[in-house]
Amino acid sequence: MKFSEYTYERPDFDRYKKDFLHLVDNLKQAESLAEVKEAIDAVSDLSASLETMGTLASIRHSINTKDSFYLEEDKYWNEYGPYYQELSTLYYQAIMDSPYLEELKDAYPRTFFQNMQFELDSFDSSVIDLLQKENQLSSDYQKLLASAEIEFDGKTLTLSQFGPYLESTDRDMRKAASDAQWSFFEENESQLDQLYDELVKVRDTIAKKLGFKDFVELGYIRMKRFDYNREMVEVYRKQVLDYVVPVTQKLAKRQAERIGIEKMKHYDASLQFLNGNPTPQGNPDYIIENGRKMYHELSSETAEFIDFLFDKELVDLLSKEGKAGGGYCTYIPDYQSPFIFANFNGTSGDIDVLTHEAGHAFQVFESRWIKQPEIVFPTFETCEIHSMSMEFFTYPWMELFFKEETEKYKFDHLSGAVRFLPYGVLVDHFQHEVYENPEWSADKRKAVWRELEKQYLPERDFSENSFLDKGTFWFRQGHIFGAPFYYIDYTLAQVCALQFWKRAIVDQDENAWSDYLAICKAGGTKSFLETVETAQLRSPFEEGSLKDVIKTIDQTLEQVDDKAL
Repeated sequence: MKFSEYTYERPDFDRYKKDFLHLVDNLKQAESLAEVKEAIDAVSDLSASLETMGTLASIRHSINTKDSFYLEEDKYWNEYGPYYQELSTLYYQAIMDSPYLEELKDAYPRTFFQNMQFELDSFDSSVIDLLQKENQLSSDYQKLLASAEIEFDGKTLTLSQFGPYLESTDRDMRKAASDAQWSFFEENESQLDQLYDELVKVRDTIAKKLGFKDFVELGYIRMKRFDYNREMVEVYRKQVLDYVVPVTQKLAKRQAERIGIEKMKHYDASLQFLNGNPTPQGNPDYIIENGRKMYHELSSETAEFIDFLFDKELVDLLSKEGKAGGGYCTYIPDYQSPFIFANFNGTSGDIDVLTHEAGHAFQVFESRWIKQPEIVFPTFETCEIHSMSMEFFTYPWMELFFKEETEKYKFDHLSGAVRFLPYGVLVDHFQHEVYENPEWSADKRKAVWRELEKQYLPERDFSENSFLDKGTFWFRQGHIFGAPFYYIDYTLAQVCALQFWKRAIVDQDENAWSDYLAICKAGGTKSFLETVETAQLRSPFEEGSLKDVIKTIDQTLEQVDDKAL
């Protein structure tokens, strides 16, 4: 069965509630451990079916935000999602109150119970109306960005379709494209300010109603950060400033020399090479064909996975009118199917999608054995280890896509991984400041962003764009609006992935792939730090953990002759 044949039907809430509560009642009345486990399995099956419907609606809405049917379904899930969440908390509480709790903890992964407790801590029926509002505001942001139709170069472009222009070797073209793209955000500045202001205030209200000091505390609970806290994150931030920012400054200086510019401006950042950035040497069909070849040669497990994904058409890759921006991987439980969503635009990012999102998809494919839908995927920062590491494990096959530009791609990709770290930490630091000060005005938030931006990204020069110079670059960072605190996860995972790069590519460690495969199979049965240990990597929170790997990368990049690129 192909994805187009997967059946969607809006759940009847009253019927679902009746069936769900019946199963919860069975759990409460169970007279043996076996009966409790049977009830848990039944609830897991029912929850998986609900998740299937919600995921199908979300995928199809993001593929075409103008589709009237799925637009209504999106509204339904925004409204009813909190009610379904309320039912789940009744189930979780029944398990936590079970006289068989200690025996259950021996039978199921520890993360299953941690997840339940965090769900209970982050929800109460008194905040349902606020959760509905938060959901709708997040959807409004997504729809606003998807509505962008910008006239440029004789065409009508979406935001995603500007990629090739921003990497043009013609500096005037880069500047014009950047100005055109940012004009959309400037024209919608007041609406974006209002959306975010409402989101901050509704999240702050939810947090305080639930008894938290601020939304930062609640945000960490929502993100299921089982084994680290904001103080540990502060230590990590300092490591990025101490070890990474000096390297990114060197890279920025080399980039300016390489593209023949005395002073880099913001619109120059995307161009790495004077003769053009590396681009895939083929159309989307060519990329897919060689993607299948790559994963067939990588391992028997990835061969089985990629055939499943492509044969069932579980990908939607091309950018088009009305399609939501960005890319993601999700999972459809009833069909045990990963799904990859992307916006190909002819840049090297198309291949990054094929490796990054496929890393997510491969993990969840390997984790299908897990019956509890709550822990098929691990927590977000763990998820990103799988995706970002896959980008490096596939290095030996990049010639399939880039041919004579392969070394340029590897240089750009590796240096980009390092350059990303300060930005990712900036996004997280900004959100800490905002949610610790929810009363701030829109202008104050922008000023704080710009102040932090100068610390983490001192090379950014917005002197030719007053809109960006006042601190608005974050307007296009969807995570800030729709997934608060989901961003430092990428950087934590990147540090782990770079360790896999060193082991697999530099040291030729034969155990690197088997360690990676082990954490894919584990899925959400392990916490972040447990996953790091299983993978035989160093924790990013460990003082000095960034020093060695960043030094190796710095040396590797310095050895590359810019003229050869």
